[in-house]
Amino acid sequence: MPIEQILILALIQGITEFLPISSSGHLLLVPLITGWPDQGLMTDVMVHMGSFLAVVAYFWRDILKLIGGAFDLLRGRMTVWGKLALFIIAATIPAVIVGPILDKIGFMDAARSMPQLVAWNAIIFGILLYLCDRYGLWVKRMENMTLGQAMIIGTAQAIAIIPGTSRSGITMTAGRALGFERPEAARFSFLLGIPAIAGAGVLKLGTAISEGHAISGDQFLTAFFTFIVALATIAILMKLVKVTSFLPFAIYRVALGVILLALVYSGYSFGTVH
Repeated sequence: MPIEQILILALIQGITEFLPISSSGHLLLVPLITGWPDQGLMTDVMVHMGSFLAVVAYFWRDILKLIGGAFDLLRGRMTVWGKLALFIIAATIPAVIVGPILDKIGFMDAARSMPQLVAWNAIIFGILLYLCDRYGLWVKRMENMTLGQAMIIGTAQAIAIIPGTSRSGITMTAGRALGFERPEAARFSFLLGIPAIAGAGVLKLGTAISEGHAISGDQFLTAFFTFIVALATIAILMKLVKVTSFLPFAIYRVALGVILLALVYSGYSFGTVH
């Protein structure tokens, strides 16, 4: 791949994976703007790897606490971090169940070829993001979470399998609707995303290997740039949520959806969202 394609792909993946703005909506626009062909399955695997390493690098202290809490559970001690580790595992289950079911019945292939679905989801969930953030209470922190609340956020993550929803966006929306402080809603969203991003990467890697794909130097470079961009994105967002609302992201999502709808109804033929 040319270096400009590597950089653009890294920017899109690194930014949209963690900002609540819908990565699939942006992936629809890339071929329109650039005219590039699909980058291939192994490139998708490597950008997921870059995203995964970025969230691990940023939240390594929390991850060590979660691992320590898990070991405490094995020793028969229930701690705050042990409880959170259990909640993250439990909240990941809905996506693990829903994803394969939707894929098996062919829904995901159909959804990826429906840019209007991506557009409407970008708009609808953008409005929900604003409303839940605007009117949600600021009374809870991550350590106050209950299993029921974790499962609600996990169910929201499962809904995000549908293109245009945004995994980070809908999980932060659910967190704010449940009354969690904005930084805490973002923090749990990112921690919950670790097994989700890792799982998606592993599944794609298995498919790529079975189809005979190999990792190239360009793809390693794409993963590296994705890691840098994603790490910066997470750091910036975690600072922003302390001082500003989700309104700018909601406005951006609605604008993106409107642009996509305008293109759809003008007769533009999109490719498939991966």
